[in-house]
Amino acid sequence: MSALEVLRGRLVTPTGVLEDGYVAVAGDRIADIGPASAYSGELPGATGTVLPGLVDIHCHGGGGASFTLGDAAQVSTAAAHHLAQGTTSVVASAVTDGPAVMVAAVQAAAAAVEAGEVAAIHLEGPFLAAERRGAQDPRHLRAPDLGLTRELIEAGSGHVRVMTVAPELPGADLVIELLADHDVVAAVGHTEADVATTRWALTSHGTGLATHLFNGMPPMHHRDPGPVAGALSAAARGVARVELIADGVHLADETVRTVFDLVGASAVVLVTDAMAAAGMPDGDYQLGPQHVSVVEGVARLRRRPDEEQPSIAGGTARLVDVVRRCVHGAGIPLADAVTAASATPAAVLGLDRELGALRTGLRADLLVVDDDLRPLRVMRAGRWTR
Repeated sequence: MSALEVLRGRLVTPTGVLEDGYVAVAGDRIADIGPASAYSGELPGATGTVLPGLVDIHCHGGGGASFTLGDAAQVSTAAAHHLAQGTTSVVASAVTDGPAVMVAAVQAAAAAVEAGEVAAIHLEGPFLAAERRGAQDPRHLRAPDLGLTRELIEAGSGHVRVMTVAPELPGADLVIELLADHDVVAAVGHTEADVATTRWALTSHGTGLATHLFNGMPPMHHRDPGPVAGALSAAARGVARVELIADGVHLADETVRTVFDLVGASAVVLVTDAMAAAGMPDGDYQLGPQHVSVVEGVARLRRRPDEEQPSIAGGTARLVDVVRRCVHGAGIPLADAVTAASATPAAVLGLDRELGALRTGLRADLLVVDDDLRPLRVMRAGRWTR
């Protein structure tokens, strides 16, 4: 039997915050958890606040490296960067590009899944609305294509778990049916869809997902509610989940708080949409085929002479930074912010029986943070990585 390693501290559990508790780890599993007063042996001193390892299901890179280029070394570097910040399960997100480049990116990510470096694969495009493309390269946007969808799924060797699609495009319904047949979540995003189309796409094949709600879609209007209203309505009824890039750049803090108030943490998925510049200084970077400039921590497509304000081009925060912003900026209770960054995204991936919470029997993925929610130590599958 594996020797126990016991941590003591403030614990963020599925039922709330336990001010003085313990977590016992045996091998790669959480063996026991409870209040410190109930532990039968000698406990160590408090180590800080213990969270479950975070789960980021929408991430294009970090630490100066990218998941989007099909480069195995860059995939490893980006995954390691986020792991060091407490994201113990990161999903490699591809961006819209030429088919050959996207296939190569998926193949490299699939190899990284097999190596235990990333958790799954997300395809953001290429079947997206040109009017709501954001930082997606318009040269590579395509009409929904069943053949390319199959090719991308096959390249992922069973590890593609999410694909963002604009459901209003002709043929998107067939792509969504194909994705469902392969247990891939069809996420609604970069879309001009009306509310009825949005609801169909989110609810016709199980619990759906809205890709970075509000971003890449028209604002809600009282006579034309559109995808925002459709996603919020479905999430409030428990039949969909919504991503939020709650980094203080993509969304106002009050917008974040409103969504939590409306649909609850079990329907909110906090994501980073991070690109290579996450954790890096200002400068010039790449997001797939697009050139990006980062100024004061905000990534935007490189300005063209005819542009007043180029599109935001991904995020530069890590998921622990997003959690900190939610708590300190938006006033979200710590337990809710952590749920939205761990248990809820794990459920999207179908991994909630394996990870995403401090619960006996789950994989021992732990993040220890200080009082300001900054990482101190990181454990993945029972091994300290930081």
